[in-house]
Amino acid sequence: MDGYRIKTVTARRIYDSRANPAVEVDIRLEDGTLGRGMVPSGASTGKYEALELRDGGGNLGGKGVDKALRNIRESLAPALIGMDAGRQREIDGKMIELDGSANKANLGANAILGCSLAACRAAANHRRLPLYAYLGGALAATLPVPMVQIIGGGAHAAHAVDIQDYLVIPLGEKTFAAAYEKVVNVYIAARRLFAEQGKPLSLADEGGLWPTGFKSNEEGVALLTESIARAGYRPGRDLAIALDVAASEFYDREAGVYRLNMENRELSREQFIGMLCDWVDRYPIVSIEDGASEHDWEGARMLTDRLGGRVQLIGDDLFATNVERIRRGVNEGCYNAVLVKMNQIGTISETFEAINYARGRGYLPVVSARSGETEDATVVHLAVAANAGQLKVGSAARGERTAKWNEAIRVEEELGPSGRYPGAGVFLDAGIAVFGK
Repeated sequence: MDGYRIKTVTARRIYDSRANPAVEVDIRLEDGTLGRGMVPSGASTGKYEALELRDGGGNLGGKGVDKALRNIRESLAPALIGMDAGRQREIDGKMIELDGSANKANLGANAILGCSLAACRAAANHRRLPLYAYLGGALAATLPVPMVQIIGGGAHAAHAVDIQDYLVIPLGEKTFAAAYEKVVNVYIAARRLFAEQGKPLSLADEGGLWPTGFKSNEEGVALLTESIARAGYRPGRDLAIALDVAASEFYDREAGVYRLNMENRELSREQFIGMLCDWVDRYPIVSIEDGASEHDWEGARMLTDRLGGRVQLIGDDLFATNVERIRRGVNEGCYNAVLVKMNQIGTISETFEAINYARGRGYLPVVSARSGETEDATVVHLAVAANAGQLKVGSAARGERTAKWNEAIRVEEELGPSGRYPGAGVFLDAGIAVFGK
């Protein structure tokens, strides 16, 4: 198409929300249209994610991205110049071919994703379309239900507690804006409750409250339940709780046990899953992410057998946004939902493949940002374009988080009456009975 041809590819080092170097790519088309991609980074990264290429050494904590930038300039840019930015699959396929590895280890997933995102943005800008409309066409009309961290833990809070995220999900509203307002009220109530208990109001990596002085992992669940009530809502009816357990972080693979370090407890697979089931019985929990280690397929099956009809069970580290790993999970009866992170797989095209494959097998997709984020809001457009139904980007505080939530508010306003907000229906339609928990 006229004007769609890629003219220049420019790569630079920027910095993410943890002050770590990150990759940013600008792609300019022949007609002057610009597209930009910023690549985030995770903290509790799974073993099976595509490789984020870092420099090592002493400078910038070993987190430099000069190797990735050099690979863009010397390998990816020459191959992409002249290609049609409107042909996303061809662009992504060319970069995958150039890399030649199973996990993008040669050129780096951060290098490849930066180019993939920039090309996509350039094509959308060329057509003067919002990114969600360009990616999803007429199908892009579903706003995601927000899954919002209130208390941070695990690798996001120096392992002050073992559980990584204590989150809330609004259930009853008819618009994204109204649902997110409820979440903010809960965040404010939790902050006041922290202050009453003499806990410092420090923030974890994703903007959630830092769990100083907690005596157990369960304390976060109890505190969150109380915060929902303090905000004037009914726990389990107006808002419910989601947990990102991140069990791989404290699983001893050789011993086959889960070590809760802050409680100085060692639990067998059966005991650990029993603990999660007990919490579901006593608290309004509707979603659990990574309730078993990425190495513990038997634990994932056991958890699914016990809770699969009652709770959304999300695979993050186990699936790594990888169709082959999701296929194994489907075949072995592990979980019923998939966390979707673009930088886990490395291209826009492969991200859509993972979403479509999961949904086609009855698994709920949950689009997610990373703990090391930028101001880029592409994940919002991805969630809307793919009709994913749920979005997880961190807490209600910190600019790199509010950049996403505020973008969702704008998109909803732009869609107007054609936009649909599923609310609790995203769970009910999947056979997960969320009310009355």
